Amino acid sequence: MTGHSADGPAPIPDESIRPRSLTDFIGQDELRANLRVYLDAARERGKALDHTLFYGNPGLGKTTLAQIMASELGVNIICTSGPVLERSGDLAAILTNLGRHDILFVDEIHRMPIVVEEVLYPAMEDFKLDLVLGQGPAARTVKIDLESFTLVGATTRMGLLSSPLRDRFGIVARLEYYNPAELARVVRRSAAILNVEVTEDGALEIGRRSRGTPRIANRLLRRVRDFALVHGNGRITAEQALHALARMDVDENGLDQMDRKLLTVLIEHYDGGPVGIKTLATACSEDVRTLEDIYEPYLIQCGFLKRTPRGRMATGKAYAHLKMLT
Repeated sequence: MTGHSADGPAPIPDESIRPRSLTDFIGQDELRANLRVYLDAARERGKALDHTLFYGNPGLGKTTLAQIMASELGVNIICTSGPVLERSGDLAAILTNLGRHDILFVDEIHRMPIVVEEVLYPAMEDFKLDLVLGQGPAARTVKIDLESFTLVGATTRMGLLSSPLRDRFGIVARLEYYNPAELARVVRRSAAILNVEVTEDGALEIGRRSRGTPRIANRLLRRVRDFALVHGNGRITAEQALHALARMDVDENGLDQMDRKLLTVLIEHYDGGPVGIKTLATACSEDVRTLEDIYEPYLIQCGFLKRTPRGRMATGKAYAHLKMLT
């Protein structure tokens, strides 16, 4: 098998866009530099890396960094998520199958049930698993020795993580939003992997409208590629990017239709606020958690929205952007 067919090269899976080493990872410079030290030190000691917690908004690279850590250390990684671990037995089955210095990656770790979380405490501290067998008077506790491993947790809601669990992580790192220049580099790297020609201006235009998030930059790149292929010669220029992003209703600040709807409802229905998040979610026909996790962080970061003790308020910048009178 050569990976080619009569129709040309085999398509490249989107997963291959993910960086596989710290050198290839773009952005988060201070975090990457520190992580390099921690990984090198763990290798020098011949010990498992300290348990690590990544937190930040979705799409910034938490999962990718966990996979890079495993690759750099030459160990296996097992990936799961907090909501999947419904019972302590689910976690016990995973832990007992981990090899020496392997990484267990738990996404959305803040959504892990408390009964499962409590099983993690002795596992993280002493690499031992306390299991209760049987029920009632016949119940007994069995201790099982585990291989030394590294738990890597990822969360978008740091405040929902319990203190006992949070304090057991030796490395805690926050991932920040990317600037347009960094996102343009992400776009150019992904375009090269996908065999898409993109100009510097084209990459920067996509980067500017990607909400500070590499995942969104890669998604927009693939859609702009489609427009460039159908309405152009396949080459992504600034003009092609502007045309495609306008068709997708993504404006110059990266705001999409839902962002503008949220701000418009806040201004037109509630005189700019303050208004409670539940009321705002109902008025926008959207889930509260979706507003809090997906839309609010970027709008606040850009200065279009602010949280107050009385509720959400639109800023003067939001009025100006929507061309509405204050």
